[in-house]
Amino acid sequence: MGFLDAILGRSKPVRPDLDQLFALPSAAVTLEAAAGFTPTGLGSVCFASVEGGAFARIQEEARALLDGAVEFTQDAYGYTWLLVRHASEDVAGLVNDLHAVNTSLEEAGFGPQLLCSLLGFRDARQRSLALVYLYKRGTFYPFAPHTGDAEKRDNPLELQVRAMLGDDLTIEKDLSRWFPVWGAPGL
Repeated sequence: MGFLDAILGRSKPVRPDLDQLFALPSAAVTLEAAAGFTPTGLGSVCFASVEGGAFARIQEEARALLDGAVEFTQDAYGYTWLLVRHASEDVAGLVNDLHAVNTSLEEAGFGPQLLCSLLGFRDARQRSLALVYLYKRGTFYPFAPHTGDAEKRDNPLELQVRAMLGDDLTIEKDLSRWFPVWGAPGL
């Protein structure tokens, strides 16, 4: 950071640390013990789509890497979601696959297109919860949509989960960065 950046209050962007994803299995244990949320076995990666042969090759490599156990969808905003499925008790395997996909995209030069990754959870009351990793911030946040309510969040649950997981994950401090991921695959 230069002198002018310091005067103008600018800071260097945080470098993504994909290895932080490996903290999710521990966080899943904490979440289950403290709040009864169990992993669904679903996780996804969201990225801005680009056209061209290089990107099509990356998609095929992801399918080959994950033995075809991957689905690509596009949301209403034009972002591409890659959904990975595992047995619900195989959080470590799911995280390994999400990390591999993120790393492959980053190494192929698509790092700037990566937005987030998420891991889905559900409790006995069938409430959904996702732990979302913000690629560009290097932080996590919980996202809890209200069951049955279109596009309403369970903010008290999100804050409760933040308090529970503060020792397990690097939680995003700026609540305005806790973006909703309505209809995300894996949620």
